[in-house]
Amino acid sequence: MQIQINTDNHIEGHQQLADDVEKQLTKALDRFVDHLTRIEVHLGDENANKTGQHDKRCLLEARPKNHQPIAVSAHAPSIQQAVTQAIEKLKRSLDHAIQVRRM
Repeated sequence: MQIQINTDNHIEGHQQLADDVEKQLTKALDRFVDHLTRIEVHLGDENANKTGQHDKRCLLEARPKNHQPIAVSAHAPSIQQAVTQAIEKLKRSLDHAIQVRRM
C-alpha cells in the first residue's frame, strides 16, 4: 500500500508530519493492506493565516483493488485531530465497502 501525502501552502509539510501521518494510517488500516493499492492524504488550512475553529482539513482518498475510490474528509482545530477523525471515517467506509473480517 502506497501512501502519498500532500499539503497546501499553509501547512508545513515537513518530514515529521508525513512520518506521523503515515505511521497512523499504516497502523489503523493494517487489516485492509491486502485490499488497498494507494492512499492519498491532502492536508490543508482553509482559513490560511487567519484563526478559526475547525479550519484544518484532512481529505483521505483510498484506492481499493477492484472498487471505486473512497474519499472522506474531516475538519478540526488541528491537523492531528483532522487526520484522526478522517481515518476513523475511512475505516468505517472501508468496512462497509470491502467487508474485511476483523482479526
